[in-house]
Amino acid sequence: MILLPAIDIRDGRCVRLVQGDYARETVYDEEPVSVAKRYEAEGAEWLHVVDLDAALDGIPRNRAVIEEVILSVGIPVQCSGGIRSADAIAWASDAGAARVVLGTQALLDPKFVEEAVGGAGEMIAVGLDVRGERLQARGWTEDAGDLHDVLARLDRADVARYVVTDVAKDGMLQGPNLELLKTVMTNTAAKIVASGGVSTLGDLRDLAGLGVEACIIGKALYAGQFTLPEALDVSRGGGGDGR
Repeated sequence: MILLPAIDIRDGRCVRLVQGDYARETVYDEEPVSVAKRYEAEGAEWLHVVDLDAALDGIPRNRAVIEEVILSVGIPVQCSGGIRSADAIAWASDAGAARVVLGTQALLDPKFVEEAVGGAGEMIAVGLDVRGERLQARGWTEDAGDLHDVLARLDRADVARYVVTDVAKDGMLQGPNLELLKTVMTNTAAKIVASGGVSTLGDLRDLAGLGVEACIIGKALYAGQFTLPEALDVSRGGGGDGR
């Protein structure tokens, strides 16, 4: 299982939200580029970088910082947040991103995701941000339809990979929603990246046992629940420290 340490950026700073609530953010002192370099030095093979401002209102205020992050490391970077146009995908590609996660626009505009996949193929992933069985859009502030209906449509568009997040779990350190992941995996043959809720090394073992391709970890690292080397050891089949 691949691990993607997350760097969530708002107003150029590293932050973490609770359940996607922009009013409940924690701002961290370390700069995004410094965090990226540290994760790479600790063994990360991928990074997941989120533009929270763009996710909310579609305005890409953090592109310069994200470009710095991509250029500062030698590992692939997955970009998310506000990728709502062909121009945004082209910007990410030109900046050196290895993958982009489409959210709002992919959920609301079938033609957009079909064209994106047709043009960029495996570079395209789609974020399924779920509350109950309803998808969330625009920074998790709007309903975007029934999970099963939208998933079926996206599969018909040949989406190769989904990033699945239970909004209620995100930033809560209460464990991932394994049942949600099982449901999605039962209904698609696409690759699955789990996101949200990981708080222990045991959670990572559970996700690896479930068969997801990858897992995004964020707050657990900032909060010191475990170290990235410990997490990487577990993701590669090791024992970690037993937690």
